[in-house]
Amino acid sequence: MMEKKLNKKRRDLINLLLTVLIIILLNFISSFFFKRFDLTEEKRYTISEQTRDMLKKLDDAVYFKIYLDGKLNADNNHLRNATREMLDEFRAYSPNIEYEFINPSANPDKKQREALYKQLVEKGINPKNQETGMENGVSEQIVFPGAVVSYRGKELTVQLMKDQKGLSAEQQINGSIEALEYELSNVIRKLRVQVKPKIAFIEGQHELDSLHTADITSALSEYYRVERVTIHGSIRALMDTLNRDTSFVTRYKAIIIAKPDSSFSDKDQFLIDQYIMHGGKVLWLINPVLTSMDSLKRNTFTFAIPNTLKLENMLFKYGVRINTNLLMDMECARIPLNMALNRGEPKFKFLPFVFFPLIGPAPNDNNPIIKNLDLIEFRFVSGIDTIASKGIKKTILLRSSRYTRTMNTPARVSTSMAYMPPDERQFRNSYQPVAVLLEGAFESNFKYTISTAVKQSKEFGFIANGRPTKMIVVSSGDIISNDIARGQIVPLGYDLYMNQLFGNKNFILNCVNYLCDDSGLISVRSREITLRLLDRKKVKNEELQWKSLNMILPVVLVLLFGLIRYYLRKKKYTS
Repeated sequence: MMEKKLNKKRRDLINLLLTVLIIILLNFISSFFFKRFDLTEEKRYTISEQTRDMLKKLDDAVYFKIYLDGKLNADNNHLRNATREMLDEFRAYSPNIEYEFINPSANPDKKQREALYKQLVEKGINPKNQETGMENGVSEQIVFPGAVVSYRGKELTVQLMKDQKGLSAEQQINGSIEALEYELSNVIRKLRVQVKPKIAFIEGQHELDSLHTADITSALSEYYRVERVTIHGSIRALMDTLNRDTSFVTRYKAIIIAKPDSSFSDKDQFLIDQYIMHGGKVLWLINPVLTSMDSLKRNTFTFAIPNTLKLENMLFKYGVRINTNLLMDMECARIPLNMALNRGEPKFKFLPFVFFPLIGPAPNDNNPIIKNLDLIEFRFVSGIDTIASKGIKKTILLRSSRYTRTMNTPARVSTSMAYMPPDERQFRNSYQPVAVLLEGAFESNFKYTISTAVKQSKEFGFIANGRPTKMIVVSSGDIISNDIARGQIVPLGYDLYMNQLFGNKNFILNCVNYLCDDSGLISVRSREITLRLLDRKKVKNEELQWKSLNMILPVVLVLLFGLIRYYLRKKKYTS
């Protein structure tokens, strides 16, 4: 009997040792492999391939100081937890990611606390007031939902909470969490970059000035050196030669032509054409119809006339034609109109204005430029036709809605049209293209018209059949123009009348990123996460019921389990 017990103990001990050895062996083997499983529907814990590649290439520590800690309300607490989870995900791919969460209000010394507040504001982290529920009412507390990020002696800040006017607190939190991977990975990219590529706004044809492109210039400056260039017939404006030989290279990774209202000279057309032939990228933001917003505001009407820019043949050769019409769309922005009688006290009402279409991507369109974009606000936009062009891939990025009508020009445009409800039967020119992506090796517009002397000249380095490149054509220049209100620059895409931020800025950023081959930035920026928010009214009404259930049910289950176990044991040993 004793021998059997010893054998049993020996066998149990061997089994235990074998189990421990197997566990150690499995851990050792698994250390050479890495796999994470994300079971969430929108893959919220799966970071993009571009971000993973960047993290794996980190060769030094990136340190995050996140000033979002302490007694936080539910929204800020959700953002803090999501930030921690995202940084933990980063650390899974790079041991060089380090972080700490700091409560800027923890210091009991008021002077030191206020000094830290001032320091954070100077660094660019905007404070927010949060309301927290207390036993005796509601308390307000200042929070700094941002981070200071350092890498190799360089330091940048990132704002984690997105301030989006017109959105509820839940929507702002959702937008902020959606943007976390982009914001955190983007700040690492900016810290690591050595030399920013150059892009340029073209001037000389009364394009939008620096004031009306100030907001998008600021946004683009995070990734590129943004310059303003007047071609004025100079081949060196857009291209350089290598080592004084005849090999030409583009000076800019992309150029932006933003709402010119006068014609381009033949020589400037030729130089833009050759810039494209040498692999240059162009974002064309062209108004084929001239309208005066000042006249519309002052006199309530204006005239729309064709805008001759002498770019028509070039664009036709590349594969598109911008029509000299205006699109009217029942899906449109609203403008304030005075509904009072003559000389009476003004009574403004916001009415739909069909000349200001709101256009968004199709529901299932996965093109990286427009994926998950918000509606984009257009003003006086025209239709685009695609033309057969050998070897050129054409992708329509944006179309008007099903309820679209075209107006040929010249024509009279009046705000009084907003007083009359549109007749749906007249809006039958559905889904008019307004933005087109062209990709491929373009043929020069001057292939058959330029002189033999210029073709053979080493000074110009003429190319008849271009290198593979891409361009985007949009039939409205106002899409990139920010408003000016009371001397202040209004964020691009923000409608002062509707108190709503549209997707204009992200669309332009995506276009330029795509042209400059920064597709990783686009995919991360367009990330979408669905938050399962609680119904606050239902929570308030059923609060007592669910609290009671959560307190009583576990106790009842434990007691029930105990009674069943007691009954089974009693039955087993009494039988």
